[in-house]
Amino acid sequence: MEDKKIRVAITHGDTNGIGYEMIFKAFAEPEMLELCTPIIYGSPKVAAYHRKALDLEANFSIINSAEEACNGRINLLPCFDDEVKIDMGTPTQESGEAALKALDKAMTDFRHDAYDVLVTAPICNSNVKGEGFKFKGTDSYVETCIGDGKKGLALYINNSMRIAMVTNGVALKDVSNNISQEGIVTKAKILFNALKRDFRISCPRIAVLALNPDAGGTEEENIIKPAIAKLAENGINAFGPYPAERFFGSTDYDAFDAILAMYHDQGAIPLHTLSPSDNISLLTGLPIVCTAPYCNDIFCTDRQQLTDENPLRQAIYLAIDTFRNRNEYDEPMGNPLRKLYHEKRDESEKVRFSIPKKHEQTAASEQ
Repeated sequence: MEDKKIRVAITHGDTNGIGYEMIFKAFAEPEMLELCTPIIYGSPKVAAYHRKALDLEANFSIINSAEEACNGRINLLPCFDDEVKIDMGTPTQESGEAALKALDKAMTDFRHDAYDVLVTAPICNSNVKGEGFKFKGTDSYVETCIGDGKKGLALYINNSMRIAMVTNGVALKDVSNNISQEGIVTKAKILFNALKRDFRISCPRIAVLALNPDAGGTEEENIIKPAIAKLAENGINAFGPYPAERFFGSTDYDAFDAILAMYHDQGAIPLHTLSPSDNISLLTGLPIVCTAPYCNDIFCTDRQQLTDENPLRQAIYLAIDTFRNRNEYDEPMGNPLRKLYHEKRDESEKVRFSIPKKHEQTAASEQ
């Protein structure tokens, strides 16, 4: 594969949030610009405001299209001309609309192969108001825009574990009714394929958590255990169901490549507890490589540059690694070897070898 810098699109996130601070601080290290070519989907005015307010030394070049992006610099692509009121640390409808405009422009450019991977700065879902639709989060929006009917799966990652959820964004009282054998099998298959393709793990092991504390409820007996058995029939190494408290308390997670939790808090709480920072997410199962820092607090009001940029930096690293892993995984599949034979019952096409048969070679030599 050609060794070239990967073009990383980065949406600026909520304009009252920590997006620009994370971006400028992440690329303050010269090594980052040697690793990739960043294209910031945002606003030059908003970027300049944050740079001045936070007293950051950051230079960027304004471009008119992603095709104009140059190596060795921060390229900023304006996504709207409207004036945006900046009130740092406060989510507003205006700041949410600015975040959505940047994300929408990035979706359009992906369809034209304008960049290789996408990294999204933090967005506050509650203050994003779309025209004619309800914004359910970045992952859902990306899936709708470019999924081509495929379903994505959010995978949350830190140095200790990888976690996906069967249900996400569902109220706790509704979790039991939203768990099904089909749902578990579908999510586990996406997760299994992601571990092989995105992380190049040859034989992944997946731990499936129980819904109930003792793993002895009707959900385990009637839904989760049969789903695990069905996964085994399909050649997927899924084990469980494990009670969450015992599983995380005894560090059993070290024995597995990924964990499938039943609901959001069951996976998110141990993830953040074991690693309060440096958590990132990967939206897998879709044509695009899309990562993001997984932050609890996306708004900062102190102006003291206390935001840790490392989650964004790690999200960029993960996006680049995933892009390369997918290319390496897919390359052998792109040009499979031709079959040198056909089934006997297929008389319409027969492959004739150019190598003469042994008795023909002998006859020719005697002549």
